[in-house]
Amino acid sequence: MANSVGLGGFLGRWAFALVLVLGTYNPTGWSFIGWTMQEETTFSPGIVIVGLLLLIGWIFLVRTTFDALGWLGVCLGAALFAAIIWFFVDLGWISMDSTSVLTWLCLVVVSLILAVGMAWSHVKRRLTGQLNVDDVED
Repeated sequence: MANSVGLGGFLGRWAFALVLVLGTYNPTGWSFIGWTMQEETTFSPGIVIVGLLLLIGWIFLVRTTFDALGWLGVCLGAALFAAIIWFFVDLGWISMDSTSVLTWLCLVVVSLILAVGMAWSHVKRRLTGQLNVDDVED
């Protein structure tokens, strides 16, 4: 079935979301935010082009995610991942003193929520047999 999403389809969506999230910001400084915040960086067409490409990607992913999951789904997904991180902290696997690790985890969680949002219509159709139809805007 061409419209089904398996593990490979989900991983592809997650890779796309992860590249977008980490390309926008990450603690290493190798990101759009890190690039534009350097003192020697001057406003240029390259910055505008990359910024617009990132903005287009964010609008596409956020809109797709909210269309598929809604506010409730996004909030529940974020709460689930927060509880999982809390569980790992409680087990001692993650230290609350390590802001770098927590930052990386938050970035990965955002990318996972966006990936789930992109794949959700396929998962819902497979589980329930219901099709999602986009609203036609006038």
